[in-house]
Amino acid sequence: MPVLRSRFLPRPPTALAAALLAALSLTLPLSPAHAASVPSRGSAHMGMGVLAHDGQDGSPAPTAVTQTEGVDVSAYQGNVAWSTLWSSGVKWAYTKATEGTYYTNPYFAQQYNGSYNVGMIRAAYHFATPDTTSGATQANYFVDHGGGWSKDGKTLPGTLDIEWNPYGAACYGKSTSALVSWIADFLDTYKARTGRDAVIYTATSWWSQCTGNYGGFASDNPLWIARYASDAGTLPAGWAFYTMWQYTSSGPTVGDHDKFNGALDRVVALAKG
Repeated sequence: MPVLRSRFLPRPPTALAAALLAALSLTLPLSPAHAASVPSRGSAHMGMGVLAHDGQDGSPAPTAVTQTEGVDVSAYQGNVAWSTLWSSGVKWAYTKATEGTYYTNPYFAQQYNGSYNVGMIRAAYHFATPDTTSGATQANYFVDHGGGWSKDGKTLPGTLDIEWNPYGAACYGKSTSALVSWIADFLDTYKARTGRDAVIYTATSWWSQCTGNYGGFASDNPLWIARYASDAGTLPAGWAFYTMWQYTSSGPTVGDHDKFNGALDRVVALAKG
């Protein structure tokens, strides 16, 4: 009975080892090194992946166009010394309000109101997690938890922070077309709720990889580009210029510093809509 005998032949050692490893991987915890490489949900912030993916190459070179200094902050910076930043020339600020639909910044009040109280033009941003819920759901969560807009001349439109996924696959496991649809869903919902077009924060390399360098948002949504170098570099398709540029994560007082592409009156104009 050759067929019966073949059922009880021992597995080759390599196959047996593979089976044992697969079984163990379901029960054993991640190694400390691997676990430490994945941050906890909620801890993401603007530019979290820039150094790892794009590196750093110099500081901003002088430009003929007047630019206005700004900062972006999140919970990892804690209570921010806003008066020190104001005295150093920082005139506008964005605070992380939300991430996905599971996180709100516990320092939001101190950061968002503190920047306003020293005279800055302020606003909020949302760290997108397209693998957890829909764009519309996250836009509503953002608006409901500090991401709204008011026509007071001191509040800029909210920003969608869409960049490398710090918790998994860089493009959140989505195709380029699915990711573009998710972004559109967020932007459309934000505008319906606030009357303003949201700013898009991203890096050119991520945008090219994960959206296929889609250019369809450029006519309505201001661009906030991330690049730590002497200039902002090549912009994503469609945008002829950036509105804001995050140029470093190692600035004084608060690490994450930005340039607004224009004088302070242009910042005010964007705030007023």
